[in-house]
Amino acid sequence: MYQNYITGQTEFVLNYDYNVPKNHLVRLIDTFVDSIPQEVLLEENVAVTGRPLSHPALMLKILLFAYSRQTYSGRKIETLLEENLPMRWLARDHSYSYHTINNFRRSEHARNLIKRTFVYFTMALTDHGLIQNDAVFIDGTKVEADANKYSFTWRRAIEKYHAKLREKTASIYDELVEKQVIKEMKPEMIESIDGMELMAEEVEKEITNLDEAIKQEPKIIKGGSVRKRRRRFLKKLHRQLREDLIPRAKKYERVEDIFQGRNSFSKTDHDATFMCMKEDPMMNRELKPGYNLQIATHNQFVLDYALFSNPTDTRTLVPFLKQFHGLDFFTHVVADAGYGSEYNYTTLLDQFDKQPLIPYTTYQKEQKRKFKNDPTKPQNWQYNAEDDYYIDHLGVRFSFYRYSKRTDKYGFKRDLKLYRADTHQSSEELDQLAKTPGKRQRYIQVNPTWNYYKAKVKETLSSDEGKMIYRRRKFDVEPVFGRMKRDFGVRRTHLRGQRAVENDVGLTLMALNLTKLGKMINQLRPFLVNNQKCELQFLIKSKIIVRIFLVRS
Repeated sequence: MYQNYITGQTEFVLNYDYNVPKNHLVRLIDTFVDSIPQEVLLEENVAVTGRPLSHPALMLKILLFAYSRQTYSGRKIETLLEENLPMRWLARDHSYSYHTINNFRRSEHARNLIKRTFVYFTMALTDHGLIQNDAVFIDGTKVEADANKYSFTWRRAIEKYHAKLREKTASIYDELVEKQVIKEMKPEMIESIDGMELMAEEVEKEITNLDEAIKQEPKIIKGGSVRKRRRRFLKKLHRQLREDLIPRAKKYERVEDIFQGRNSFSKTDHDATFMCMKEDPMMNRELKPGYNLQIATHNQFVLDYALFSNPTDTRTLVPFLKQFHGLDFFTHVVADAGYGSEYNYTTLLDQFDKQPLIPYTTYQKEQKRKFKNDPTKPQNWQYNAEDDYYIDHLGVRFSFYRYSKRTDKYGFKRDLKLYRADTHQSSEELDQLAKTPGKRQRYIQVNPTWNYYKAKVKETLSSDEGKMIYRRRKFDVEPVFGRMKRDFGVRRTHLRGQRAVENDVGLTLMALNLTKLGKMINQLRPFLVNNQKCELQFLIKSKIIVRIFLVRS
C-alpha cells in the first residue's frame, strides 16, 4: 500500500497554525533577545518619515539562529526565512532580502547591540549562579580574513620607495632653483604634495611664458633656439611631476594612513594584517591576512571578545581588559605564557587590582632540574643582599655599577641595575676571567621589578588554589576555539572590514553560547522530569533564559 498521492491540481489548501517544540533553540533565542530592554535594542535619531525600519530585535533573532545553523551567507539566510519552519516562527513570517540582512549586520548599531548582548548574557549568568567569582580565562586565536592572501602591502617597502621619491623630488627642486624657475622653499615644503603641486604650477607658468616668447622668434636661429631647449627641459620635468611623482606621493601618503602603526595590510581588506596562521598546510609559515581574536570565557561561555591587528598576544591583554565589561566579577585573570610580561603584570596588579595567573615565557623552563643546576645562569649565582654584589660560578665578583632606564618602542619604561665585574679580583686568574674576549670588564643587567613579579607569579602558580584554577584553563577557553572552528566552521571571516568582522565574530560567539546553553538544558530536562526533584522554569520576563532549582533530599 502506498501513501495517497495527487498532482496538486485538485488539492484544496488550508491555512493552519504551525509551532515549534518547547525545547527548540529558537525559543531560547527568542526569550533571550526579548529580555534585552527596548531602549537598548532601538536606535536613536531614527527618521520618522519613509518606510519603517526593520526591528533590531527581529533582525538579531534571525541572525543568531542562522549562525547557530552555520548559515553565514546573506542570500542563504534569506532562503532560510522562506523554507525553514523554526526560522519562520522566529521571524513571525516576515521576509527580508539579503540586502537588508547584510546592511544590518554591517552597521554600527548592530555592533553596539551585539556587544550589549554579551553584557546582558554575563549579567544573567551571574545572577543565577552560573558564574563563579574566582577567575576569568583569556586566550586568543588568529582568524583568516576574507581577502586575497597575495594582496599584501608592506610598510617597509612603502617607506623605501617613498624615501626615493622624496630624493627625486629634491633633485628636481634643485634643478628648478638653479634654472631660476621657482623660488626657494622650506625643506619640509619641498617633500610635501603641496610643494610638488606648487613646483608643477610654476613650471607650467614658465612653459606658457616660453610659448609666447617662442612665437616672436624667427623661424631659423643659428645654433638653435635656447628657449625651445629650455621648454623641452621644463616639459620633461612637468610631465614627470604630474604623471609620476605627484600621483605616487598621494598613493604613498594614502597607504601610510591605512597602516596605523601596522607593518602590513591587505589590499582586499585594509583592516586585515598579515600574520602567521596555525592552519598552515604547507608548513612554511606563510603569512596570510587575518585578525587576532581575543575572548574571555568562564565555564566555556564567552563573556566578551575583541579583534586586534597585533599578531602576538602580549600587547592585546591590557586593551582587551579595558573594554571588558565583566572584569569586576572576577579576582583572578588566567592566561597562557604568551601574555606574561612586566607591563601586563604591572597593569593587572596596580591598575586593575587583579591577581594574574599568567606564567612568563621561561616559567616551565625554570622549573626543570637542568635549569636550576646550570651554574652559568645569573639566577643561580650567589647574591649578597647586604653589600649588593653577585659572585658567579667561576668566583668572579660583580658589584653594583649604576642604574639604567630602558624605554621600549611602546613607551614602557624599565628600571635596570647594572653590575660590573670588579677590576681587582682576589687572584690574577679571576682578573682575567672578569674580562670579555675583547678585554673589557664583564657586566650583567638585573631588572628588580621583573624579578619581583616573577617570584610573585611563581608563588601564586605553585599554590594549591593557583594550580587548581590554572588547570581549568585547558578545558575552559581552549574548547571554545575548537567548537568555533570545527563545529561552526569559522576558520575564515565572512565579511570585510574591522567593524563588519567584529559583528560577524560576535554573532558567531553568541550563537555558540546559546547553543551550548540549549544543549545543557535539553540534557538536564529528562533527568529533572524523571527524578521529580528539580524544577525547570522558563522565565520570559527575566534576564536569564532558564533557572534550575535543585532540591536535594
